[in-house]
Amino acid sequence: MSSRYDRAVTIFSPDGHLLQVEYAQEAVRKGSTAVGVRGANCVVLGVEKSSVSKMQEYRTVRKITMLDNHVALAFAGLTADARILINRGQVECQSHRLNFENAVTLEYITRYIAQLKQKYTQSNGRRPFGISCLIGGIDPNGSPRLFHTEPSGIFYEYKASATGRSANTVKEFFEKAYRDDEVTTKCGAIKLAMRALLEVTQLGQSRLEVAVLEKGKPMNMLDGSVIAEIVKILQKEKEQELQRKTHKMNK
Repeated sequence: MSSRYDRAVTIFSPDGHLLQVEYAQEAVRKGSTAVGVRGANCVVLGVEKSSVSKMQEYRTVRKITMLDNHVALAFAGLTADARILINRGQVECQSHRLNFENAVTLEYITRYIAQLKQKYTQSNGRRPFGISCLIGGIDPNGSPRLFHTEPSGIFYEYKASATGRSANTVKEFFEKAYRDDEVTTKCGAIKLAMRALLEVTQLGQSRLEVAVLEKGKPMNMLDGSVIAEIVKILQKEKEQELQRKTHKMNK
């Protein structure tokens, strides 16, 4: 009975759902995990990268991309769909600079991308974009901001968020672990983002990509050796925390 609704983007199913949008959300849930953390003076975006063939050029596989000098986007879902949205977002950022002679705000470019997604949920001959985006950066007034958009076209602002595979697990971790005093420094924000990723990845078997955006500075992609060093520090801190808990229980 429901199969005749599967072919139409703009028709609701009998129980009030747009099935094509739900299919797009399922594509996101199967994508690699992406996380974002808003610090006091920076925004950190991190993704879990799938394994790359030895013959494949590593630099062509990017889950974090710049939209403008001060805006970056991380995504989970269909990479081909992401490429289209990224291109449209980059053009809009440059068009805004040309027309208004200033940079876009984070909310403006997020709203633009969300509206574009929403249009594709109500247009015949099209399908919804199968990606969810974390858009982070520094507003022209110097304040860091982080937004999360869904395939349906909705968007919200967050202190920390996650999307993709195991997103619910990461969000639960953020609710327990996020504290404003721990993200007052760039180092604290980076460590929180990586701790969140490591909650759902296996050490030594996953490739992490982490980007940091600060006011007046270009996006900094952390080198693999730096990421490996931070992972060692986090492992050591985790072991020390377990030892403290064990010591308290034995008292």
